[in-house]
Amino acid sequence: MKLAILGYGKMGKTVEEIAQLRNHDIVYITSDEIDTTELKKADVAIDFSIPEAAFTNIASCLENNVAIVSGTTGWLNQYEEAVEVCKSESGRFLYASNFSVGVNIFFELNSYLAKMMSGIEEYNVQMKEIHHLEKKDAPSGTAISLADQIIQESDYQTWNHPPQNDKTSIGIDAERKAGVFGFHDVTYDSEIDTISISHNAKSRKGFAHGAVIAAEWILKQNTGVYSMKDVLQLNSPT
Repeated sequence: MKLAILGYGKMGKTVEEIAQLRNHDIVYITSDEIDTTELKKADVAIDFSIPEAAFTNIASCLENNVAIVSGTTGWLNQYEEAVEVCKSESGRFLYASNFSVGVNIFFELNSYLAKMMSGIEEYNVQMKEIHHLEKKDAPSGTAISLADQIIQESDYQTWNHPPQNDKTSIGIDAERKAGVFGFHDVTYDSEIDTISISHNAKSRKGFAHGAVIAAEWILKQNTGVYSMKDVLQLNSPT
C-alpha cells in the first residue's frame, strides 16, 4: 500500500519503520499543514499528530479520498463531526485510542468485568494511568475509553481527573514519568478485598504495529467508520 504518515514524532517514526518492514511505500510524511497534492499520492494515512491538528488531518484525508487511521488523542470533542465528514464524503475512517492488540484485549476484559461488577455496591472503581513525559493530554485516551466502558455497564455517570470523592464518577489518576510507554490499571476496591486488572506496554512498537495492521485492513473494507474491535474481530463473552 501507499502510505502517508501525519505526525512525525516518535510514534510516526516507529510507524515508518514497521511499514517499511512490511514492504509498504511511504509516499508522504509531514508534521506541518497538509499538502493535498502530496497527500493524494497515498491510499491510506496514519495520523499520530497532535490534538490541535487531528480533526483537520482527518477531514483533509476524507475530502481527498484517502482512507484515514487515527491514533491521536485529546480531540474527541470533534469525533462526531469527523464521523459526519466520513459519511458525507463516503470515506473510510478508523479511530482508536490505542492500537495495541494487548490493550484491545484489555478493553474486552474491562467491559466484561464491569458487567460482572455492576450492581455490587460494596466495590468502588478507581483508575490509574502512567505515560511518558512527552504525552500532552491527561488522562490518556485509553483511560477515557476504559472509563466510558465502565460507565456504559454501571451506574457511574461520568469520570473525573484528578480523582474526586464522588460515588457517581470514576476517578482517574494520571501520572507522567520518563520512559513509561503506557500503563493502565482498573481497580475495584472494597473493605474486604481488591480486584484489579492492568496492562503495561513495553515499547511503542505494539501501538505502531497495530496501526499499520489497521491501515492494511481498512483498504479492504467498504466505506464507513471502524474501530480496532472490527479489525481484530473481538467479541466480549455473553
